Amino acid sequence: MKNAYLITILGASFWGLTGLFVESLYGHGFTAWEIVTIRLTSATLILLLLMGLFLRKHLRIQLKHIPHFIGLGVVSIVIFNWCYFTVMEQSSLSIAVVLLYTSPVFVAILSKLIFKEQITRRKITSIILTIVGCSLAIKLLPLNSGFIPITSILLGLLSAFFCALYSVIGKLISWQYNFLTITVYALLMGSLFIFPTSGIWKKTEAFQSLDVWLNIFGIAVISTILAYTLYTFGLSYIESSKAAILGAMEPIVAILVGVLIFGDSLSLLQIVGMMLVITSTFLTVFHRQRKIRIKNGKKLFLRSKSTP
Repeated sequence: MKNAYLITILGASFWGLTGLFVESLYGHGFTAWEIVTIRLTSATLILLLLMGLFLRKHLRIQLKHIPHFIGLGVVSIVIFNWCYFTVMEQSSLSIAVVLLYTSPVFVAILSKLIFKEQITRRKITSIILTIVGCSLAIKLLPLNSGFIPITSILLGLLSAFFCALYSVIGKLISWQYNFLTITVYALLMGSLFIFPTSGIWKKTEAFQSLDVWLNIFGIAVISTILAYTLYTFGLSYIESSKAAILGAMEPIVAILVGVLIFGDSLSLLQIVGMMLVITSTFLTVFHRQRKIRIKNGKKLFLRSKSTP
């Protein structure tokens, strides 16, 4: 399906809008763990309500697949977020983002082992462009960040690995369930795991603010429900390793939000980095396809054209 690439990019772009809502919720005194709890729990309740009213048949699952949904919700969403936020706290957002976007490497290796997807030169080139482009876009390159704690590096690589598992596990069950089913049960399992540990019920005063509820709606509907459903939909039609590369549009959108809404400025190197990420996206989406004509039982390759 040709539109699957665009839908996957759109889903990743919605992830990039998360900072809009997170910054405001930080301002109301919520911690990172509490924001993850709010994000997952509110998104789960909204999606369960909508599917219960209009798509009840897609709420049916087989018990044998519950471990897959636990893997998606607990490991690939909750624990991934914990590792990611911890790196931010220990070092910087820049280092956290670059380490996170080594995830296409893990996806490519796991997809080769599990789905027998080919690791082509085009994929390797796209992954390198993604990592270098992200490094430039968020100002990690040229290197001027000083010493990076070994624990930050390890946790950053773990965040990339757990993030990669979403693409792999999601692909495994994409043949069994509708993308909405996968999304809602992943969010549900994550919510059941994180909610009891959050203590979110102690913040009753903060929830009296209309601004808090507007940001909860934004982070739940835009940055979670739409982002995960669109990305999961894309996994049903394209290789998981390609989807992971397309996911690198998230930091690019986050940077554009900073420029357009918060008045941040872009340096020349940041612009170059963004162009590299966009180039990696085009390399992933478009490939050369040779036309074939049969003559006297032999294949004749006539010409090539770019096709999604």
